[in-house]
Amino acid sequence: MSKTKTERFASVWDALADTAEEAANLKVRAELMRKIAALVQDSGWTQAAAAEHCGISQPRINDLLRGRISRFSLDALVNIAAALGQQVHVELEAA
Repeated sequence: MSKTKTERFASVWDALADTAEEAANLKVRAELMRKIAALVQDSGWTQAAAAEHCGISQPRINDLLRGRISRFSLDALVNIAAALGQQVHVELEAA
């Protein structure tokens, strides 16, 4: 019987990404998406109203609220946050 090697990762993003850079990008996009989704949900807007406030289409809001991270660039998420009157703050820390 052969033994199976189990690989452990610091986060799910590290497991999904091919490089540390890609994992870092996924982590930041996921955090922005969570915060934008919370703003939208806390506002009580319909998806159509949220789309109008964010300057995007209703299907794009649906993708955001469902966490479809591959459909959003970091740039697009920063633009959506700005459309909602939010300022994105970036902090660097040692890995």
